[in-house]
Amino acid sequence: MTRETGLPEIPFMGRYRHTRAELIADGIVHAVGIVLAISAGSILLAFSVFHAGVWEYVAAVFYVVSLLTVLSISCAYNLWPISRAKWILRRFDHAAIYLLIAGTYTPFLAQLDNPATAWLMIGLVWGAAAAGMVIKLALPGRFDRLAIVFYLAIGWSGLAIGHSLLDTLPASTLWLIVAGGIVYSSGVVFFVWQGLKFQSAVWHGFVVVAAGLHLAAVMDLLVVNRI
Repeated sequence: MTRETGLPEIPFMGRYRHTRAELIADGIVHAVGIVLAISAGSILLAFSVFHAGVWEYVAAVFYVVSLLTVLSISCAYNLWPISRAKWILRRFDHAAIYLLIAGTYTPFLAQLDNPATAWLMIGLVWGAAAAGMVIKLALPGRFDRLAIVFYLAIGWSGLAIGHSLLDTLPASTLWLIVAGGIVYSSGVVFFVWQGLKFQSAVWHGFVVVAAGLHLAAVMDLLVVNRI
C-alpha cells in the first residue's frame, strides 16, 4: 500500500487515472465493438458455412473467436478498478493482441495456392504471436516499447508475400485488408499518447473500426465473392 493514497502498489498505476467520463466513453466503445463482433461474426459464420471449405471455415472461426476474446479481455482490463487484478488483466490484454493478429491472418493465408508458402507463413505468424504472448504473460511490463514494434512487424509481415496475396485474393478483399492495417497502425499513435484526454476510448475506437474492416474483408472473401 502507498502511504499517500492507501492504494496497493500497482505498476504503471499513474496511467489508470481516468475520469468517469473517460471510463464511460471507453465502455461505450467496447460495448459497440463487442455487439458488432458478435452480430457480424455470427452472420459471417452462418453464411460462410455454405461457401467455404472445411479449413477455410475453421480459420474463420479462429478469427471470430480471437476478435471476441480481444474485445472482451480489453473491456474487462480497461474498466476494472485499480487493483492487482487489473495488473494481471493487463498481461492478458496485451498478449491477446498477438492472438488477434495471428487469427486475422489465418483466413487469408489459407487461400494461397502454394501450400508450402501458406503453411510457412501461418507457422511464422503464429510462432511469432505465441512468442509475443509468452513474453507478455511471463514478463509483464517489460519490453513494452519493443512490443509495439513487434505488433506492427507481425501485422505487416504479409508484405513479404505480397505478390502471392495479390495473385490469390480478390481486389476488394485486399483493399479492405490494407485499409484495416492502416487504421490499426494509425491508432498506435493514440495507444502511446497517454496524456491525451479520452486516449483509451480513441485508441479502442481505431481498433473497432480496423477490426470491422478486416471482418468485412473475411466476409468479402468467403461469402460475397463466392455468391
